[in-house]
Amino acid sequence: MFITLEGLDGSGKTTQAKLLAESLRKQGYEVKLCREPGDTTLGEIIRGLLVNGGPELPVNRYAEMLLFMAARAQLVEEVIRPALDEGQIVISDRYLLSGVVYQGHAGDLDPAEVACIGAYVTDFLQPDCTVILDLDPALAEQRRGKPRDNRERRIPAYFERVRLGYLREATTDPIRRKVVDASGDRDHVSQLVQEAVQRRMQAPLRRAA
Repeated sequence: MFITLEGLDGSGKTTQAKLLAESLRKQGYEVKLCREPGDTTLGEIIRGLLVNGGPELPVNRYAEMLLFMAARAQLVEEVIRPALDEGQIVISDRYLLSGVVYQGHAGDLDPAEVACIGAYVTDFLQPDCTVILDLDPALAEQRRGKPRDNRERRIPAYFERVRLGYLREATTDPIRRKVVDASGDRDHVSQLVQEAVQRRMQAPLRRAA
């Protein structure tokens, strides 16, 4: 099973991904936890360029999208596919939906075109379950504290578009995509995430080849 966690920076994705992995391991599952961009040599290089590059490294919006796609393609090839083939549950902190929302809905590219490119470069691998951690951008900013990277330095209206983009995308595939209120405390949100995943695990899975 392939599970992804999505949401605004500051929504608690990384924490919730780790908690979910711990819970599933306690239930006896083998779990591979990964993040994007990252977790491959190429992915970490691209992460350094895009997340920590700073204003001295201007990146065209199309170039930004394609760099994220390159890291994503490498992650699928090196980490996600092999783990799935071994029968592990894979949990990814972000995946293609991040590109559709951040570069598409919020970044002025066509979300459908971003999704199409992403489907191609990932060999049409779709998550079985995507948990979208929904949080008011103002609260997400409070949780983030001081901006840490390039994406987090963007204007508030950008993050409003990100949130709306996630909510719109959730309606296009309500079986796979579950919205969870991330405004509560860590343990309460973790319970909601685990409940959403367990419901999906009990349903028939159809993953693209």
